[in-house]
Amino acid sequence: MKILSVVGARPQFIKAAAITRRVKQMNEQSGPTNIDEVLLHTGQHYDWNMSRAFFEEMEIREPDYNLAVGSASHGAQTGRILEGTETVLQKEKPDGVLVYGDTNSTLAGALAAVKMHIPVAHVEAGLRSFNRRMPEEINRVVADHISDLLFCPTETAVHNLAQEGIHKGVHMVGDVMYDCALYYAQKAQSRHNLLTRLNLSPRQYALTTIHRAENTDDTGRLLSIFQALNRVAEAGLQIILPLHPRTRERLSVLHLKPSPRLRLLTPVSYLDMVVLERNAKLIITDSGGVQKEAYFYRVPCVTLRNETEWMETVESGWNILAGTDAESIANAVVGARKPSRWRNHYGDGDAAGRILDVLLSLGVRPSR
Repeated sequence: MKILSVVGARPQFIKAAAITRRVKQMNEQSGPTNIDEVLLHTGQHYDWNMSRAFFEEMEIREPDYNLAVGSASHGAQTGRILEGTETVLQKEKPDGVLVYGDTNSTLAGALAAVKMHIPVAHVEAGLRSFNRRMPEEINRVVADHISDLLFCPTETAVHNLAQEGIHKGVHMVGDVMYDCALYYAQKAQSRHNLLTRLNLSPRQYALTTIHRAENTDDTGRLLSIFQALNRVAEAGLQIILPLHPRTRERLSVLHLKPSPRLRLLTPVSYLDMVVLERNAKLIITDSGGVQKEAYFYRVPCVTLRNETEWMETVESGWNILAGTDAESIANAVVGARKPSRWRNHYGDGDAAGRILDVLLSLGVRPSR
């Protein structure tokens, strides 16, 4: 059985790594799995530290195809990925296409496959922020409604699909990101000197990431966020901020000068990010994946959004939705505490194995 995996952004590299690694393990443990995985990199993220370095670090082979679409408007980028993926599908003729998450690569990969009557399997199906102004929300909703197999990370995701009338092909498998959190936390031990190199002490800093277009491209929001971060830093909590290229460009255009206690870093590798996350006192982010990784590593989180797809983290008290108002962010940081209880909502660390078991048992037959 030939499966074509479509990836194009950092979170998808991480999720695909769990699948690729599990295929390899199955081959080593019990002989060939009869799964031939073809890896298509759309090139949606093209910066070295945000793309190829992840493949090297996660021991993923070079992609079989790289569309190298680069940055563009949503329509242009999605169209280029759709066109390039269609060409690859015509050549490879896979039995199924595996898409991940909620990016333009997810949407374009699913559309290309379904229009060619190739079954689509969506990893991380059923997530909803219920904010249709988010491009990611549109991508995930459309992908779910055209997928044949929907691999859900949580029971909430299964419920969301049921509310939209989607019952067939739905599988609660757990979260492949949790698979990776467990696996790469061990590998990250080799980076034990990272904090020393950065002159950081465990639990003495806040790790921050800002990359969502609705925050970086809105001048008012971005200024408000940095006003809050400067205020928190000046109050005594050192902030470490690996800068996404989009954010760095916007700061340059706005001539915004962060507080000296707000340290700006170039994008860090995935394993370095794991080290920084696990040792942080607090995480401040607008990333869905980083929110969840904070929860996995039991680090309190303040989210720079008004909603999240990961409500389990909020309801359990580990995550505070602060929005982008400077006062609200500062108050959330002050009020963030480590709850006394932690519950695992995301599976047992073998979501990838369950996904492969379903693919093998069904042969990725279309549900329609």
